[in-house]
Amino acid sequence: MNIHEIKSIIENGESSKVEFKRKATTPEKIAKEICAFANTKGGYIFFGVDDNKKIYGIESEKSEMDSIEKACKFYITPPIELEYQFAEINGKDILIVIIFESKIKPHLVLLVDEETKKNFKRAYIRVLDQSVIASREMSSLLSYQNDENIEELKLGIEEKEKRLFTYLEKYKRATVIDFANLVNISKRRAERLLINLVRAKVLQIQNDATNDYFTLK
Repeated sequence: MNIHEIKSIIENGESSKVEFKRKATTPEKIAKEICAFANTKGGYIFFGVDDNKKIYGIESEKSEMDSIEKACKFYITPPIELEYQFAEINGKDILIVIIFESKIKPHLVLLVDEETKKNFKRAYIRVLDQSVIASREMSSLLSYQNDENIEELKLGIEEKEKRLFTYLEKYKRATVIDFANLVNISKRRAERLLINLVRAKVLQIQNDATNDYFTLK
């Protein structure tokens, strides 16, 4: 990116593809942001820029990159390769981390439960200008978006699906729980059927930062 493109992105503020960080925080928090972009459509993290778009600059290139590399090496699985770009704006240096949409989703962040001290893994996605936890159904769908799983699924439409379509025509959206209650099946089975309908390109999954919901394609 040239300097004009960089300034334009900053001026437009944070979005589904842009995150500002005044400085590198903990590796765990950096890992969440990187995973969210890789699991969605890719994006940029600008270090040295505050949420209000003010340019503060970074104090040390090495310190910032060490924190980012630590996040990638120890807190993300499978690993994510990044690209870096430095720029000078108003006499201050900023670091831009470029994350591409991954072909091996989902990427998981390795975390530790503060109470039990046990390790666990969690996927994140980008929703608007936030990095949020991916639900179980969203995590399942991420793996089907990989190149080797891109083949379209074809399936028959039965009574349960027809009732769902009627519900969606009336209410426009449905959660897993809505569908499970509608046709009196378990949450797990409802989730599986909805995922298959998304894979068949009949439905699409969306997220409003609080929960996932499904709409007609």
